[in-house]
Amino acid sequence: MSKKKVILAYSGGLDTSVILKWLTNKDFEVIAYVANVGQQEDFKAIEEKAYASGASKVYIEDLRKELVTDYIIPAMKANAIYEGTYLLGTSIARPIIAKRHIEIAKKENTVYVAHGATGKGNDQVRFEFGYYMHMPEVKIIAPWKDPEWLSEFQGRSDMINYAEKYNIPIKASVKKPFSEDENIIHISHEAGILEDASKRCPEDVFNLTVSLKDAPDEETQLTFEFKDGVPISVTNENTNTTVTDPLEMILYLNKVGHDNAIGRVDMVENRYIGIKSRGVYETPGCSILWQAHHNLEGITMDKEVMHLRDSLMPKYAELIYNGYWHAPEFDMLEAAMNQSQKNVTGTSKVVLYKGNIIMAGISSDVSLYNEELGSMEVSGGYQPVDCKGFININAIRLMASAARSK
Repeated sequence: MSKKKVILAYSGGLDTSVILKWLTNKDFEVIAYVANVGQQEDFKAIEEKAYASGASKVYIEDLRKELVTDYIIPAMKANAIYEGTYLLGTSIARPIIAKRHIEIAKKENTVYVAHGATGKGNDQVRFEFGYYMHMPEVKIIAPWKDPEWLSEFQGRSDMINYAEKYNIPIKASVKKPFSEDENIIHISHEAGILEDASKRCPEDVFNLTVSLKDAPDEETQLTFEFKDGVPISVTNENTNTTVTDPLEMILYLNKVGHDNAIGRVDMVENRYIGIKSRGVYETPGCSILWQAHHNLEGITMDKEVMHLRDSLMPKYAELIYNGYWHAPEFDMLEAAMNQSQKNVTGTSKVVLYKGNIIMAGISSDVSLYNEELGSMEVSGGYQPVDCKGFININAIRLMASAARSK
């Protein structure tokens, strides 16, 4: 009888390396799946380690371009921000990882998938929702929710001992006193020394952005071109450098954002499972992109369309955060977000300076902005006397309410 195949989301770290061996010892054929979403890793070394830990096959999937075009840009169109602060860097990357995980499972003719997400975090929900949405019959192995695993591994030392017992290669370096997760959108820092929310995040935690005091004492001006809400190009006016490829654009903005100390966030957020957690994030490139796009909306979006979109955005962001990308309600909202972006077309200029993103001019051939109409110097066809009736009509219900309360 052949062994059951399981596709394991594999990072090369201690946890997933031990999980890989643990699954092989439970008589599974383990196929390792490594998602390249922009993290700075030696993928060849990870592949070699997977085989050394017992994998029968290794998939290394470069998902970066699809992540930009099919996930980052749609989130940007909605100006998606969770709880007023977080640009959803981890959350946006999870759906594509889960989607490809299931695609590999189907290719390998198995319904078994496994992941190493913990039982206290959001990722377990995001991954497993993603699996169910793409394969309803999926069988999920989640060791950190498995009583047998939990009884065997009380902590990191137990996993190190297990790795040594089975000759699993592990790094000898000292573990950082906090947890990190990186992709092309951002890097997150949480847990460990950061759990005390009363203390400022140490400067040495940050690595995708320079500190404000080390940022240059000169401005960097960027010019963006958008078509129906989609970024077409970005030009650095200081160096006359233009980038048009979507993936290369994000990579370039990450570099410019890094140099100008853009995109640091430190917050306490509400996890889907009900736990509050402190997260420190660095989102250099997407912070710039979100702001440039939002600035252009000011002259190209109809007022009521903008207000309706903005009223829906918190729910849209919450759905992303909670792992509902591709759910029916998410698809409905995404269609509305795409519709709102018709005619968000034109040029948006921003200046970067010591952590700040400053508007430096917006223009569009389909602008709704009328300089004369909004001017305090000329009437521009606007009749102030018309406001008398407008105010009187809209005040009727206010007067009725006031009279009732007397």
